[in-house]
Amino acid sequence: MPKLPEFPFPSDRALRPSPLLGDARSGGAPVRVQLVFGDPAWLVTRYEDARTVLSDPAFGRDHERAGIPADGVARMTPIDPTSGTLLTEDPPDHTRLRRFVYRAFTPRRVEGLRPGTRRIADRLLDAMIGSGAPVDLVEGFGLPLPIQVICDLLGVPVADRDRFTAWTDALLSTSEMTADEVMASVAEMNGYLADLAALRVDHPTGDLIGTLVRERIEGDRLSGDELNNLLRAVLAAGFETTASQIPNFVFLLLDGGDYARLAADPGLVPTAVEELLRYVPLIAQGSLTRFVLEETELGGVRLRPGEQVLVELAAANRDAAVFSGAEALDLARESNPHIAFGHGLHRCLGASLARMELQVALSAMIERLPGLRLAVPADQVPWHTARFVHRPRELPVSW
Repeated sequence: MPKLPEFPFPSDRALRPSPLLGDARSGGAPVRVQLVFGDPAWLVTRYEDARTVLSDPAFGRDHERAGIPADGVARMTPIDPTSGTLLTEDPPDHTRLRRFVYRAFTPRRVEGLRPGTRRIADRLLDAMIGSGAPVDLVEGFGLPLPIQVICDLLGVPVADRDRFTAWTDALLSTSEMTADEVMASVAEMNGYLADLAALRVDHPTGDLIGTLVRERIEGDRLSGDELNNLLRAVLAAGFETTASQIPNFVFLLLDGGDYARLAADPGLVPTAVEELLRYVPLIAQGSLTRFVLEETELGGVRLRPGEQVLVELAAANRDAAVFSGAEALDLARESNPHIAFGHGLHRCLGASLARMELQVALSAMIERLPGLRLAVPADQVPWHTARFVHRPRELPVSW
């Protein structure tokens, strides 16, 4: 039996999808691959196939329903970072649990956070400008902006931000930590969140933690574990996407010369954010594993119950059958049905929040720092190389 291709495929440059993904997409059919952990999986790279897997009930997120043991789940990390959370539930539990937190992320609620987010951005930029160039954009702006926003939303002390980033780094580590070390970090995070929830029992609050605690006490519709897992998913996912994409976007804009164009035409920011979401791969290849629940055909391949499927969002978002000039970054692209936030039932709950934060971040930066530039050559920017989500370790900038 021939050896399966190892996944993720190698890439020759940061934020550039592997050419092998394009080869797989050109082939049309899903291809069989082997990840670092777990059993083999089918890799899906075409846009329409990706949408099918992400929305068709023939594919689920609960590995137990497919008869797959936890250690057999195809993954890049020692443990599944989403294990036990909303992201691994299928209906009806997924529908019930998602409803509890959806109200915090409605477009209307998120839009109400825009002025406060801009104030946070301006304070951070004031501090950066006051300290003088060069500065690390990751530490000075990329991380603290979304952390402060999600902390305000949840009701979590911003002073604990270093603990949040350490816990999230552990969850998303692909090789820097052992499974036992990751589990210890998860246990510490769970204990912290349980303590915050316990405080709301006698001292109710209007933040998201307080709201969920009321649902548990008054409606008896949430178990203690469900409450904790919801909070863990929201806290980690609520800032990780934006915290990573702010420096990713800025690096790409500066490296390619598009930052100056955006600074000269601020009205492009909304379409630029959508195009950057399409163009910049966030996850280090392969989205969350789906499990085949009933026999079905995809791209000419017969998939059977118990098999696993990976959707490669970065490849799907560069499918020339859907996107004209798919390999080019076009900040003014008008038709842009990207699936950077996923699709279907498990589409990212915080998509509206991430989109708003990214718009605010870029708008504030091009207004306050129109002459921003990399403080080191692009090939000297250090990147996380053993992490499920892409982002620079540091992004030195000047102005």
